[in-house]
Amino acid sequence: MYAIIATGGKQYKVSEGDVIRVEKLDAEAGNTVTFDHVLAVSADELKVGSDAASATVTATVVKQGKAKKVIVYKYKRKTGYHKKNGHRQAYTQVKIDKINA
Repeated sequence: MYAIIATGGKQYKVSEGDVIRVEKLDAEAGNTVTFDHVLAVSADELKVGSDAASATVTATVVKQGKAKKVIVYKYKRKTGYHKKNGHRQAYTQVKIDKINA
């Protein structure tokens, strides 16, 4: 059994027991989170769209964290223009507990 959920502008294919990283959510470690925006659910047969709209996915927050640093370096030749910038994207790691179809 699997489901396709949408959160943080991205889509994830999840099964029970999976541990995934999603965009940062406002939840402490150990809290329970429910994903209501389910695009598809597959148990015996695939349900898509309005058939899967009533499904939910329940997950437990494992930890909050930041990804590895990405270096952004801008350079224009012959002008002496250099600009270096870094970015660390925040994420939430969740463990999928149950898919309610």
